Amino acid sequence: MSDPLHAPLSGTPSAAPAQAAPAPSVPDGLADFIAGLPKAELHVHHVGSASPRIVSELAARHPEAGVPSDPEALAGYFTFTDFAHFIQVYLSVVGLVRDAEDVRLLTYEVARDMARQSVRYAELTVTPYSSVARGIPDGAFLEAIEDARTAAERELGVVLRWIFDIPGEAGLAAAEETTRLATTMAPDGLVGFGLGGPEIGVPRPQFKPYFDRALATGLHSVPHAGETTGPETIWDALTSLRAERIGHGTSAARDPRLLEHLAERGIPLEVCPTSNVATRAIDTLAEHPVGEMVKAGVTITVNSDDPPMFGTDLNTEYGIVAGLLGLDAAGVAELARAAVRASFLDTAAKSRLTEEIDAHLTAWQRRTP
Repeated sequence: MSDPLHAPLSGTPSAAPAQAAPAPSVPDGLADFIAGLPKAELHVHHVGSASPRIVSELAARHPEAGVPSDPEALAGYFTFTDFAHFIQVYLSVVGLVRDAEDVRLLTYEVARDMARQSVRYAELTVTPYSSVARGIPDGAFLEAIEDARTAAERELGVVLRWIFDIPGEAGLAAAEETTRLATTMAPDGLVGFGLGGPEIGVPRPQFKPYFDRALATGLHSVPHAGETTGPETIWDALTSLRAERIGHGTSAARDPRLLEHLAERGIPLEVCPTSNVATRAIDTLAEHPVGEMVKAGVTITVNSDDPPMFGTDLNTEYGIVAGLLGLDAAGVAELARAAVRASFLDTAAKSRLTEEIDAHLTAWQRRTP
């Protein structure tokens, strides 16, 4: 799911969103292995990563917004009655990010939460249009995320990179502004250009000129596609937007030719199981098509999308996929390596992180009967 700042509330389900039915259980030992496993995350949203702890701090700064700052009250506030309510709560969190200091706090604290999960590297999807349209000066916004990025690497050991994404439902004006920021004011941490928001009624091909401009500057193409629409949206992302990875790609499993194409071209899918249940892309975790993707030879990476909003985190998502695929520690370590290979890290940094993953696995195997 992308930043739903401009998402229309009409057409969202009125019933409670589908719950994340348990996947096959993961042994406690494997959960411990996952918790300490050095990881890269490639599909996780900036504002969508604001935990109740972070929201509490922002709410205390802006009590006039009406968002509770008490952690216990926030737990209830983050309990969604339906998907429209999720969007309402998300918008209220977006509304707490009012100035550059808020942007800096949010970004740094997201990195702190990642560090607790042994995340070493993350490509954070940022929707600058949402903040700039709300009155934060573009230069101040970019300076804030960059300041947080450098501090997170220095103080927390978490390397952040940015993917600037177009909120597709906001139209071509948002595409133009996002492209301007990405091509003329590109911060040092920017590596990718994306497209999010609702897929229904937002054709991918209309954004081709903007992707062409962004890619011409050396950015990578990483649009969302095939989460709530069929395989044709993924094909459009590949042909019109020259996608190098696909955000979600859940419906790819419906098209054997598409799976074959993704496997042959080595185009990874950014899989976010719990999010897919919450957004009704699938009914239950047990029905997630990740097994069909892997069987077809498609590279998959494990991600959390909007983790606090969906009551999950990256370690939980690794456990879910491990359960669905029947993986042991070695198999889980290979999932982590796949994310590193699919990332936009340079070759030397990929080697270092892969070596760290290998060392963790070796140490685990030595002490595990």
